[in-house]
Amino acid sequence: MPKRRTIHPLRFLSLVVIAYMLMAFTWWSVLLFTKNRDAFKAKKELLRMGMVAEGIVHSEGEFLHSAAFLELEQRYKNQEWMILGEGAVFILSLVTGIWFINRGYQKEVNAVNSRRNFLLSITHELKSPLTSIRLVLETLIKRRQLSHEQVEKLSRSALTESERLQTLVENLLLSARLDAAYTPDRAHINLAELLKELVEKTKESYPEAVFSLSIPADLPLWVGDRAGFTSIALNLLENAVKYSTTPALVEVDLNYQQHPPGFVLRVADRGVGIPDKEKKRVFERFYRVGNEDTRQSKGTGLGLYIVEQMVKAHHGRIKILDNPPQGSIFHVFLPDA
Repeated sequence: MPKRRTIHPLRFLSLVVIAYMLMAFTWWSVLLFTKNRDAFKAKKELLRMGMVAEGIVHSEGEFLHSAAFLELEQRYKNQEWMILGEGAVFILSLVTGIWFINRGYQKEVNAVNSRRNFLLSITHELKSPLTSIRLVLETLIKRRQLSHEQVEKLSRSALTESERLQTLVENLLLSARLDAAYTPDRAHINLAELLKELVEKTKESYPEAVFSLSIPADLPLWVGDRAGFTSIALNLLENAVKYSTTPALVEVDLNYQQHPPGFVLRVADRGVGIPDKEKKRVFERFYRVGNEDTRQSKGTGLGLYIVEQMVKAHHGRIKILDNPPQGSIFHVFLPDA
């Protein structure tokens, strides 16, 4: 059953005050406009009576076309336009202020939700491998008559969980480094060989996944950060698997383009896909689609944030495309230095 959304008392009070201000201003504007009209009618009648008494005009038509009346009429029309203009400026200013306040409030709400999701996810991500490693160690201690195959299987399981924990810590540290002045450590990198290694490493972590790798034979060397490209590729590969149904089908392409010169990494999956309204937000730190109470996939919301920051550090571009009939395509361009 979906949760009922509640309005914070402070926000509710601010909405009430804003509504009162709008109604009060509307009332005073109407009242001022009416008073201006009444004043005009009174001065018009007074002017007409004076001009008739002095014999300046002899009929209503002469009065309405007289210079004195036209000047009076123009002056009050200018006052009406001034009232309307000031009212429009006030309304526009108030609406703009409300929009900025609401946007700031929404940003704070999103930040709080992101931090909450992060704390929930990081707690799970830390407890899960630690619990698994502890269980393996307790099994090895208590059951001394284990076969060599069983010991090897348990050891591999503990090693996998420790690598998962190490990756999590490295992502947290890398995220903190990206907030400061991060500079890529550039060197000549064979992206073809590196990407093959990363795909094989992902296969070891997700043996049920099926990867299709396409790399041309004559791919040139890339001048960039090896650790940066590793973070980009691993996060995209793991996301493609985590957000796909079993068995995950992942297509990985790496090519070189001439205009503009650079390398293009393409990772396509047949997973749940990303709604259009979420395509920009998934690159925010700690942000994940959905909420931690109902989400099934593991993660901390740091992966795509790190990917985008690494791509920006290399002056590249990243975009998300739909992969009909279902799934997503991550398209990364890294310029040739």
